[in-house]
Amino acid sequence: MDVTIRPVRAEEYEALGEITAQAYLGDGLLDFGTGDPYLEQLRAVGRRAAEALVLAAVDAGGELLGGVTYVAPGSPWADVAGPDEAEFRMLAVSGTARGRGAGEALVRACVDRARAAGGLSGIVLSTQSSMEAAHRIYRRLGFVRTPERDWSPLPGFTLLTFRLPL
Repeated sequence: MDVTIRPVRAEEYEALGEITAQAYLGDGLLDFGTGDPYLEQLRAVGRRAAEALVLAAVDAGGELLGGVTYVAPGSPWADVAGPDEAEFRMLAVSGTARGRGAGEALVRACVDRARAAGGLSGIVLSTQSSMEAAHRIYRRLGFVRTPERDWSPLPGFTLLTFRLPL
């Protein structure tokens, strides 16, 4: 399938926010379901786009398939990136678009941006242990687990980290 990756457009903010929220809810990734406070951040595409680069995946017909937030060094959206690393967050693909290559295309676009930036040592990400399909993409693209960087944004909730050296 043809997938194009480009910056999200303002008129797509709400739709991409809902795709992201529904992907997390549908996969059971939010401990408090529809009452989870993280949903607000997942839906806040406009705010993320003002402070980082939000990329959208669209098919040949222009259908919005998913998106990701690319975080350059120094961005307020960085969770685990060091000063010489990029990061990406909130990778999500709609349920109807899964298996069509959009997720991998989004990850590749983040890696390409990090490489093009020059001077970066790597690109990092945080993920939940249950996100096994995403882990397969990361490993296929050369990311390696960095357990020494795993972290807990909430007590009892640990995020795993991966890194790709550039």
